[in-house]
Amino acid sequence: MHIPDGFIAPQVYGPAYGVAGVLWAAGLRRLRRTLEPSVMPRLAVVTAAAYVLMLVAIPLPGGTTAHITGVGMLAALFGAWQAFLSLSLVFLIQALALGDGGVTSLPVNALCVGLGGGLAARAGLLLRPRAVGVFAAGWLGAAVPALLVALVLGWQPHLARDGAGQPLYFPFGWQLTVPAIVLPHLLVGIADGAVALAAWRALGRGTP
Repeated sequence: MHIPDGFIAPQVYGPAYGVAGVLWAAGLRRLRRTLEPSVMPRLAVVTAAAYVLMLVAIPLPGGTTAHITGVGMLAALFGAWQAFLSLSLVFLIQALALGDGGVTSLPVNALCVGLGGGLAARAGLLLRPRAVGVFAAGWLGAAVPALLVALVLGWQPHLARDGAGQPLYFPFGWQLTVPAIVLPHLLVGIADGAVALAAWRALGRGTP
């Protein structure tokens, strides 16, 4: 689901950096106030697990990839803010070290997957019994970001075109991006839900 460089127009990633920058700063301040030192080892383990899970990516015809996100796992254990911050760090490392995703698209990836997925996952946690809510958090943490990424990518052909009318950035519209990206992640969400549930059962005690 990582969006690489060159797919997103400056009209999008410029403002996205502004929004994400404000949220990163606010999230870090909140993290310093609320995160207990005893939680840090579990947070590090779960963030590393999300990093590894995202490395297993299946190419999709819509110009992106399908993979387990780990969003629901992070959000269920630590909250939406921490999911946003942890996945932003994961995206940064993967972009700089592996070329998986882009630097210009970093804030879009962080906002769509980390924040959008984290908030959707926390909404899933409202379901009862608790195990159902955690599974729903994992599924929503994959499905909702997929929809957001599909909408952002499908918007690009409408933003910038050359003199011949050809898109300057991502060339495919919503009629391709939405089914090509969202439908596979409806299935990926099942795996994400199982991962979130397993992590919650193993590490859930002692987390906020």
